[in-house]
Amino acid sequence: MTEGFFYKPLWINKVAMLWCVLLLCGLTLAQDDHTFLETPACLANMCDRLKKFDALGEKLQTLEARLQNSESRLQSSETRLQRSETRLQSCETRLQNGENQIQELKSKERPKVIFSAALGGTAVGPFNTDKTLLYKAITNIGNAYNAATGTFTAPVAGVYFFTFFHHAGGQHETILFLYKNNQRIVQTQDHRAVHETAHNGGNAVSLQLQAGDRVYVRMLKNSYVYCSGYHTTFSGFLVEK
Repeated sequence: MTEGFFYKPLWINKVAMLWCVLLLCGLTLAQDDHTFLETPACLANMCDRLKKFDALGEKLQTLEARLQNSESRLQSSETRLQRSETRLQSCETRLQNGENQIQELKSKERPKVIFSAALGGTAVGPFNTDKTLLYKAITNIGNAYNAATGTFTAPVAGVYFFTFFHHAGGQHETILFLYKNNQRIVQTQDHRAVHETAHNGGNAVSLQLQAGDRVYVRMLKNSYVYCSGYHTTFSGFLVEK
């Protein structure tokens, strides 16, 4: 629009000048032909037309100013639109970063580590040496407990909770220790039955473990436990990573 026809009102002035030239030529010819004094209406008509051309030029200038104002408003709107698009792109980037962080947190969330195991058969012991008890797995989510060795191995660092219970009686006492690696942590113990036919006992503990730490239950020499009915158990789970 800025390069169009109505953007250059100077052509109006040129036309007006052309009319003036024609008028002067007409006056000259009229003087030469002695007809000037006989055409006053023609002169008045030309003046009216010149005034109309001037008024038309003013209107065109007004339209041009309005057009320029509209173009300025359009440019301002385009600038605001570009700013909005920039903010939208920034929000999309932040949203994508948030989704990436959520995925990262999900990948680092606490794994499920739960196991329960029990001794089978009728009884275990007594032995002339300490012995690690080989519990049969009942539940082993995360596969951290190894029934072949009776050992739980922490898959990740965290706080774990363990329990171990026993059922025994008769002529032999029961002494069980829960170990972390090679360290005794807690124990459960019952003396041999004298006035009762059987007894039960157990213990529980929370441990801070590193990945690879081992937890297991050992029975002291010359002691034993019943196994029938799955009374003697060993369980644990991850509390907090």
